[in-house]
Order: sequence, then structure tokens, then C-alpha cells
Amino acid sequence: MIANPVGTANASALVERAAGLAALFAGRAAAHDRDATFPFENFDDLHAAGLLNVTVPVEFGGLGAGLSTVCRITREIARGDASTALVLNMHYMRHANIARAQRWPAHVHERICRDSVAGIALINSLRVEPELGTPARGGLPSTTATRIAGGWSLSGRKIYTTGSPILKYYLVWARTAAEEPWVGNFLVPAGTSGCKIVETWDHIGMRASGSHDVVFENAVIPEDYAVDIHPVAAPAPQDPLETSWNGLGISALYHGVAMAARDWLVLYLNERTPTNLGAPLATLPRMQSAVGEIQALLYPSERLIFTYAAEVDAGGALPAGQASLIKYLATNNSIRAVDIALSLVGNPGLSRHNPLERYHRDVLCSRIHTPQDDTITLNAGKMALEECQR
Repeated sequence: MIANPVGTANASALVERAAGLAALFAGRAAAHDRDATFPFENFDDLHAAGLLNVTVPVEFGGLGAGLSTVCRITREIARGDASTALVLNMHYMRHANIARAQRWPAHVHERICRDSVAGIALINSLRVEPELGTPARGGLPSTTATRIAGGWSLSGRKIYTTGSPILKYYLVWARTAAEEPWVGNFLVPAGTSGCKIVETWDHIGMRASGSHDVVFENAVIPEDYAVDIHPVAAPAPQDPLETSWNGLGISALYHGVAMAARDWLVLYLNERTPTNLGAPLATLPRMQSAVGEIQALLYPSERLIFTYAAEVDAGGALPAGQASLIKYLATNNSIRAVDIALSLVGNPGLSRHNPLERYHRDVLCSRIHTPQDDTITLNAGKMALEECQR
């Protein structure tokens, strides 16, 4: 279990460290975004600052931090570089979820944790496939694990592998090649023979996240690297804490992007003094009102994310659907806030000389993360209608 031993003082120090790195990352973000290059140097800095092992259990040398600390660090890093924050948050979530579920072979779990403490050894899940799309909407993977002497041979293709250039471990969702298949997660070390990255990532947002395809062609792994598999007919129980962590972590990330847009806008409006006005744009009531609207969007998101993150740390999972609704509200508030900023500024906001257009492209990516808005609203509506019938 995540013991959450990071006290208030230590958590504050970690968040301050993250904020300092975010300022450094912000200076690199434009070039990485323009060229769609991966920010390896950011992860060197994160490792040096002790910020890669925040959710690694204490017994293996990590900090075992809770969700509140993770959300605050993620928010701060996202204010500097959203792509870096996304890769980091995925790494945090995987370690937290693995430690909490305790379904892995103990020695394999310890190995990946020790690796992460010793060096830069990130992990992420590989779930989405070209034919299937996101597995959150149902279906079985095409990626297949075949038993061989002493282990498994994996073949298949995964898309949107966030952080692929730097990952040391792939957590691959696959099915076994059997008449009655099992399905689940197989651990594949990056660099395994038969495993290759295909550089396909060329999106408008999160361009530095390295979310390329990864192809497996008879990639051989040890038998005990089938770390969490079960019969298709007997699905593993859904972990409500995983939903809470993932939903609030993603919310914090895009909330951080919106905060960066707000900060840039406030500075711009205070510095920009048109000759026909003779005063900064910040003196205009129209600008003040629009910034107030942005504040009104960001305030409830901040309260929702961190109030409920503290509740998770104090006592467990949020009620069914609540974390998803927070994600829906926070991410849509973030999109709206950045959109208002862009509409105020006009041409300068769309110039690559300024970061606002990048914030806008990045924040739109909040819509692609599971669960998507249509699933959230459908489930919330069904739940409300069913409650009225009781």
C-alpha cells in the first residue's frame, strides 16, 4: 500500500522543488514543441531533484507519497512543460497502482522500484491498439503472449505510448494465445530483442511527449514477467482508488496548463500599453472582467482537485463516478480558461513567439484521456436517472 509518509513540510519542499524545475523547463518547452523532440534533460533534472520516485514505496527507497502531493507536483511541472508533466504523472500512477494492488510477483515489483531509485527507469502502460482503440470501451487486445520454454513471446503493436523514448519498462496489455485466453499485463523491458519504437507521434498538442508506436515481434520475456493476468471469463476487480488517482492526476495536469496561460495573460496585459490607450491593457474593465472569468473557472477546479485528493489520502476511494466528474469539470474549465485568454489577446496569442498558442494546443489534449467526456456524462446521467427510480 502507499503509506503516504511524506509529511506536510516534506511535501511542501517537493512542490517547491517542482516549481523551480518548471521555470527551467518552460525555457526549453518551445523548442521541444516545435521540433517534437523528447526533453531528456528534464528527466535528468527530475532525477537529480529526487522527483522521479515520489510514489515508489518507502521500503524500496522511494517516498511513498499520497495523491495530494502527486497532484501538486504534477500541477507545477505542467506549468512549465505539459509533455514532461504527462510522462511524469503516468510514471507516478503506475507505481502507485502496482504498489496498492499487490498482485505482482514480489521480486519483480522490487526490481522495478530499485531501478527507479537508482537511475532514470520510468514505466508506463501500453494499452491502446490501432484496431481496438482504447480498451476502456471494451474488447480484447490483439497483442498476443505465447508460452514458450521458460517464458513468453509477445507480438503486437501499441499506439500512443507516452514517454516511449525514455521508458525502461513497458507494461503491455495482452492476451494469451490459448483456446481459453487469459488477459492482463506483461512486463517488457525496453530494448528487449523484437521490440522497437516507430516514431509516429505528430499531434498538435503534447508534441514533446514521445507518444510513439511500439511494435513487438516475438519479444521474449521471463515467465514471471506475466505480472498481472487473469482469465478473460474472470475479470480482475476494478480498483476504485485507481480511478480516483488517475482522474485527479490528469485534472491537476491540465489545471496547471491553464494556470500557466492565466499567468502569461496577466503579465501580457500589464506590460502591453497601446499608444492610443496610453495605459496598460490591464486597466480596461473588459480585460479585468475576462481575467475574472478565468479566475472563476480555475478556483473551483483547484478546490475540487485538492479537496478530494486529500479525502482520498485520508480514507480511500471517491464514490463511483465522482473522480470522473471532477475530471470532466476541471479539464473543461481549463480548456475554457485558455480559450478566453486566447480570444483576448488576438494575433499575439497565436504567435509561436508566445507560449499561449502552445498552452491552447496542449490543453485540448485533456479530452483524449480515459474516461472521455461522453462516457462520463452518459454514466452520470444513467446513475441520476436510476437513483430517481429507487
